[in-house]
Amino acid sequence: MVEDSQIKAQVSPFAIRKGEIKAFDGQDGYVSMNQIVHKINIGHITDIHFAILELVNEFEFMTSRQILQMLKVKGIEEKSQDKLNNKLESLVKSKILTRYYFNSDEGKGIYRIYSLEKMGKYLLGTREIECNWQPSDNTKPVAMIKKRLAGNQIIIAYLSKVKMFDSYTVKPALRAKTLGKVFKASGGGVRLTKSNKSIDFIFEAVRRESDWQKKLVDKMNFYKDFYDNFVPMDSGYQNLPQLILVCEDDKHMAETFKEIVMNRIQFSNVNIYYTTDLKQVEDSLEKSLTEFKLDKETNKYKANVVELKILST
Repeated sequence: MVEDSQIKAQVSPFAIRKGEIKAFDGQDGYVSMNQIVHKINIGHITDIHFAILELVNEFEFMTSRQILQMLKVKGIEEKSQDKLNNKLESLVKSKILTRYYFNSDEGKGIYRIYSLEKMGKYLLGTREIECNWQPSDNTKPVAMIKKRLAGNQIIIAYLSKVKMFDSYTVKPALRAKTLGKVFKASGGGVRLTKSNKSIDFIFEAVRRESDWQKKLVDKMNFYKDFYDNFVPMDSGYQNLPQLILVCEDDKHMAETFKEIVMNRIQFSNVNIYYTTDLKQVEDSLEKSLTEFKLDKETNKYKANVVELKILST
């Protein structure tokens, strides 16, 4: 597996590209449950395959690298990315998982994404694992999938690099009381704990999708409602969680901040932090967050790095 320190990308793989579409790369045709049971009986589908299935069920969409990283976290050692890819190929051919790639004006994407198929849901049911997957989930557009992938990377980065890491939630559900709306943080959430004191971070992944500015403003109004009316134990949080917007790159952070300011979305009780996809592959996350502050001398907003010791490795 390529380690984070070896990644030299200049553009996030989860950024939106011009003319991008999701292309099917799975298995056509029919596979019976009897065929799958036979593969289980002769040992071609093992506990590791089920562990992969559980991860994809939990995260909804994952790259093979993300699956390998999470298997390692869970103490399930897969010898190489190639060996994992062989197992994924087997699951795709059995229509337990399905696979997609992204195509755009720039060409074919460099990675594949995996999600559940109907047979996968049936198999999880045999082990009494909750699975709410339905076929329409696989029709989600590119931007929604890339938000999930960016959120996965955030969770994995905090899980593997932050000493105070406690737990994660893939899809934190929050309630905007005044608007009467339950919404989800698209980038997931993590809890950090030290000396029995915890702090929660929730992540909203922002992509340059079609009409992204309006979608951002609509979502931020939900967050504003949640924060302005927060009381302890709202949506399961004892204290206000820290909101972090995950952008495609540094320029996108500034664009996102500008939209929030222009639309006068102000939070009185929490500072909004910003980060980018590529900051998650740095060796340490201590300096991965940014805030925008008004410079009194120039009367202009300036991006400042926020150094947080709680994010130390």
